[in-house]
Amino acid sequence: MATGRITRSGTSSSAATPTKTNGKLAVTVQSGRKRKSGRKVKTTTKKFAAKMDALKPKKPPTAFFYFLEDFRKEYQEQNPDVKSMRDVGKACGEKWKTMTYEEKVHYYDIATEKRADFDTAMADFIKRKENGEFDEDDSDFDDDSEFDG
Repeated sequence: MATGRITRSGTSSSAATPTKTNGKLAVTVQSGRKRKSGRKVKTTTKKFAAKMDALKPKKPPTAFFYFLEDFRKEYQEQNPDVKSMRDVGKACGEKWKTMTYEEKVHYYDIATEKRADFDTAMADFIKRKENGEFDEDDSDFDDDSEFDG
């Protein structure tokens, strides 16, 4: 049954079917994490989760990005007048596509080493997280700094 009513976003929904509960229409609306009084819910757990994410090891770059690092240096030495990263990126992509596997192996080896280091760091991070070694009192990001003066 198509009703053709207007939704919250302003577009019409021709395939919308209202559901009745006890003779009344039921509307499901996501509240966006606010209380009935209109104030936002405290986000202490969100801050803690953000701190945990900051301690989480970052994924290493792929083989292409290691190649890009080397290629950018060579390209800028050969073409000092080219300042656009777009042009450097295009040239790098073309070169990467034309390279053989034997030429790429060096960069794949670097990427595999870094990936193995990341995997061990991530396993350690997960183990520490499960053991509860991270507390809200961990002071990696405290405001008290030795450079405060």
